[in-house]
Amino acid sequence: MSQVWLITGSSRGIGRALAEAVLAAGHKLVATARDLPQLEDLKKRYAENVLTIFLDVTDEQSAASAVKAAVETFGRLDVLVNNAGYGDVGSIEDTSLADFRAQIETNLFGTIIVTKAALPLMREQGFGHIIQFSSVGGRIGPAGRGPYAAAKWGVEGFSEVLAREVGPLGIKVTIIEPGGFRTDFAGASTTLREGRPEYEDTVGKMARYQRDYNGKQPGDPAKAAAAVLYVAGLAEPPLRLPLGSDAIRGLEQNDAVRAEAHRQWRDLSISTDFEPGAGAGRFPWEAK
Repeated sequence: MSQVWLITGSSRGIGRALAEAVLAAGHKLVATARDLPQLEDLKKRYAENVLTIFLDVTDEQSAASAVKAAVETFGRLDVLVNNAGYGDVGSIEDTSLADFRAQIETNLFGTIIVTKAALPLMREQGFGHIIQFSSVGGRIGPAGRGPYAAAKWGVEGFSEVLAREVGPLGIKVTIIEPGGFRTDFAGASTTLREGRPEYEDTVGKMARYQRDYNGKQPGDPAKAAAAVLYVAGLAEPPLRLPLGSDAIRGLEQNDAVRAEAHRQWRDLSISTDFEPGAGAGRFPWEAK
């Protein structure tokens, strides 16, 4: 069955690959970007099946207009994909508050703004699927990506709450967590700053790694698009879907370390429960 999609950040990277896959599969698409000329070829190739419009995800009116355009053109909105985003590399100390706010505004508030623009429509329809692009950086805090990780961890929490609230209304939520894919995310879309020498072994190492990694990432954007397209057709899609062997490997290793830390500090953690009548000397670190 044909679906109506709206994808933010349709001009580049996985967003572009997904836009191509959606249209090739015969679906309708509202393809959005800040650089509309990059979407012209989609319009020429897919004619009445695609609407290309400008969207600044940080602007509430722009988001509302995009959702309204989807309904006016195609009659409904089945799948919203919040894909637009970017992430620079630099130490927390050396990243200005303006840069922090800019990344969080796009990566987190952009997702919140566009989601909220679509929610009344999907609630009234009684159906819909909201697909949020997070990252492995939304589950693991990589050195050098403080603003990006802060935003993506926010997307994870926001989307998990969203899933609990809108699931009973017939609206599905899936969080996509890509690893490294061969897009320009680590190239033209990213500013890399090695920073001061004190961060040589952390932030500097990450910046150099990103430069060397660009073009060698294991992930294939077309295969990522196919996976998202598949998930969007499921009656019961997953809440989270990591993409890429590096994503799975990193998350499994990180989860194992986290589980071991919980085990190591379990007694201290549960010692903070209130115990009526308990006296001094009940804490694990106190001598008996």
